[in-house]
Amino acid sequence: MSTDKFRLFSLSPKMKILHFSWVAFFITFIVWFNHAPLLGLIAQELGLTSEQIKTLLILNVALTIPARIIIGMVTDQYGPRKTYSLLLLVCSIPCAMFALADSFETLALARFLLGFIGAGFVIGIRLVSEWFPVNQLGTAEGIYGGWGNFGSAAAAMLLPILALAFGGEDGWRWAVGVTGIMCFVYSFVFYYGVRDTPAGATYFKPKSSKAMEVTSVGDFYLLILMKVPLFGALALLNWKLSPLGVSLISENVSLLIYIGLVGLFCYEVLAAYQVNRTVFIKPVEPLHQYSFRQVAVLNVLYFATFGSELAVVSMLPLFFAETFELDLVVAGLLASTYAFMNLLSRPLGGWISDKFGRKKTLMILTTGLSLGYALMATITGEWPLVLAVIAAMTCSFFVQAGEGAVFAAVPLIKRSLTGQIAGMTGAYGNVGAVCYLTILSFVSYSVFFLVIAASAFVGLMMLFLMKEPKGHMAEILPDGTVELIKVD
Repeated sequence: MSTDKFRLFSLSPKMKILHFSWVAFFITFIVWFNHAPLLGLIAQELGLTSEQIKTLLILNVALTIPARIIIGMVTDQYGPRKTYSLLLLVCSIPCAMFALADSFETLALARFLLGFIGAGFVIGIRLVSEWFPVNQLGTAEGIYGGWGNFGSAAAAMLLPILALAFGGEDGWRWAVGVTGIMCFVYSFVFYYGVRDTPAGATYFKPKSSKAMEVTSVGDFYLLILMKVPLFGALALLNWKLSPLGVSLISENVSLLIYIGLVGLFCYEVLAAYQVNRTVFIKPVEPLHQYSFRQVAVLNVLYFATFGSELAVVSMLPLFFAETFELDLVVAGLLASTYAFMNLLSRPLGGWISDKFGRKKTLMILTTGLSLGYALMATITGEWPLVLAVIAAMTCSFFVQAGEGAVFAAVPLIKRSLTGQIAGMTGAYGNVGAVCYLTILSFVSYSVFFLVIAASAFVGLMMLFLMKEPKGHMAEILPDGTVELIKVD
């Protein structure tokens, strides 16, 4: 265990890496959500309908689910430095495309492509895990996630002001363009300022980047089972864009997408078998085994935590406006308190996890999350408004602290697979958002909150299947020798 104190604003190499990382994540979230606070101006200039605006919101998250899986694999294979730098550089192009768009079709294509930048989060998870000892890892990952995630709130606060400062009909274009320039410039800053590992440390890579490695036959089947919701969410997004939904794509195109998803799922199963077929022939040595069940539990918890955060941030302004008959601007300001909690809640969740254990912390926070949403389900217009805001902020604390606790555990499962594990767990957060928002379109607000509370309770029950990380995880050095990495 490291005896170094966690000095957040020191100039030590690991703290420099942490700050480079959260700033990169912060910029990706500003770019990912740079349209949200400007939609009114964009709709006014280009004459967008309500259905077209909703479509842009759907497209913005559509690509993030597969992108997080892909980026996780690329990160493990090529390292965070190259991967994050390239992601920032490439995504500055569709950002510029969105700023220059003069039709709904161009806006839609740019928003769809910008969903890829939402995968940046998983890169930093691997990078931070390389630099911090286990007793500081949860705190560091929490700061990375919480401060970076605040980029969406920063976009909501700053971009309208920037658009007004530029003025005129093109004010929103300049505001979006500035975020693209930030993205482009920081790609070079990150590349020249970051190293993948401390001096002398080894960057462990998986044996194959085709699919995630598992170490038992049972884990292989669990891996396949956990892929099903990922493809199910993509099928649900396809349904929303089809003539049965918002009619952005034709029935024939929708059918081709369904066929493509089935084909891709079959390919994923085949690739997973090719990478892991040796587990069907002989058992993996106990020293090199890891439990994929740990990954499955964390997936479900992130479904309930980050998935609910994305969904609730999207609907909370309207909920306050309709429930308490408020002006939308006032309702939006009150609802922003939910997202604002990210600055402290997520780092605090990681810190508590470092101090008191991963499993215990997750059980306490998931219980609070479930009870918090159950409480929000009881909010009516008869409540004092201040109590409703306090209830939302309290619930938000457990949600975001839970996110920090989830990613305090992710890097302790298998170092060489951290990017892939973070990618799958992160993707489950987006799957949760898609599912919750779809449910919201069919039920009342109170039922919506109760559904989230129930799913969090399922995650709590699954936590009994999770083991507290203990001892060491083994990784093989390039010369064939084994290195043991402490996880408690």
